[in-house]
Amino acid sequence: MTVRLSILDQSPIYEGETGVEALARTVELAQFAERLGYERFWVSEHHDSSSVAGSSPEVLIAYLLARTSTIRIGSGGVMLQHYSPYKVAENFNVLASLAPGRVDLGIGRAPGGLPRSTRALQQTEGGASGPRDLGGKVRELAKFLANKLEDDHPLAGLRAAPAVDSPAELYLLGASVESARIAAALGYPYVFSLFINSDEAVAKEALDAYRAEFDASGGKEPQPILALSLIVADTEAKANELAGEHQVVKLHLASGRTLTLGTLEQAEEFARQTTEAFTIEQKPAELIRGTKESVRRQLLEARQRFGVNEFVVTTAVRSFEKRLRSFELLREAFSEVTAE
Repeated sequence: MTVRLSILDQSPIYEGETGVEALARTVELAQFAERLGYERFWVSEHHDSSSVAGSSPEVLIAYLLARTSTIRIGSGGVMLQHYSPYKVAENFNVLASLAPGRVDLGIGRAPGGLPRSTRALQQTEGGASGPRDLGGKVRELAKFLANKLEDDHPLAGLRAAPAVDSPAELYLLGASVESARIAAALGYPYVFSLFINSDEAVAKEALDAYRAEFDASGGKEPQPILALSLIVADTEAKANELAGEHQVVKLHLASGRTLTLGTLEQAEEFARQTTEAFTIEQKPAELIRGTKESVRRQLLEARQRFGVNEFVVTTAVRSFEKRLRSFELLREAFSEVTAE
C-alpha cells in the first residue's frame, strides 16, 4: 500500500509582510502540491492573528478549487463549536457542487483563536439552540450534508441547498484520546495532530482507541491519519538549522486545559484576555527533520509505530522557497516507496 502524503498550510505571515502575500503563497503552494502529486491540500482556521492569514477556510477553499484541477482541497479544520451545522453544510454543499469529488471537510474542536475572538464568533440572538457538544453537532452536520434528517427531527424537511450526489468527505481532527473516541463512535476518519500535541504516548493511545472502538456498522473501516511538523533539506545540517527556528509555546490554565500557541506573544495576549490563572511553557519544537532519505526512514517508522498510511504534513519554515524545496524533497522520498 502506497504511503499517502498531504499538506496542511496555515498561511503564515512572515515578518514585514501582509496577509495578502501570505494567501498568495497558499495559492502557489496548492498548485505546487498538485503538480507534485500530493493527495490533498488543507487550510486552517485561525482568528485575530497577526501571524497567520487563514481566518475563513471555506472561502479560501473555493478559490483554491478554482485555481487547481485534480488535488483534493479541504479544511484542517472548520472549528464547528462556533457555527451552525446547517450553515457549514450549506457552505460545503456549494463547494462540493462546484468541484465534485474534490472537497474535504475537516472538523476541529479548538477555538482557533483567543478568548476575545471566541466571544465574537459565538454571539447569539435569543440564546443558543441545537446540540452544543461536538459529537452531536457533527452528527447533525453529516445529516445536513446528505440531506437525510429523520422524520421526527425538529427541523424535518429542511434541506441544505444545493443537494449534491458527492458531498464533502468528513474528517475529525484532534490531539487527545477523547477526540479519537468521538471520531470512532461516529465512524469517521480521524486525524491526530502530533504537531499540536507532541506526546507520542498520547498519540499512540488515541489512535489505538480509535481503531478499537470504531463503529463499522455503516460499512466503513477506520481511517487513522497522522498530522505532523516536518522539514526536509538537502543536508542534515541544513535541516537542523531550519528546525532551530521553531519553538513550542504552551499555556497551562488552572482549569486543567493546555493550549498550544504559535508564539510567546500569542500566549501573553491570551493570558491578558483570560481571567484564569496560568503558566507559560516554552521549549524547542519536536519535529521530524533531515534529508529525504532520513525523513523517509522516520516516517516509515512512524507508520509502523502508529498504524497509519497517510501523513498530513505542515512545514513552517520562514523562507517560502525552502518550504517549497522541503515539500519537493518529501515527495521525491516517497515517489517509489510502497508498503511491504
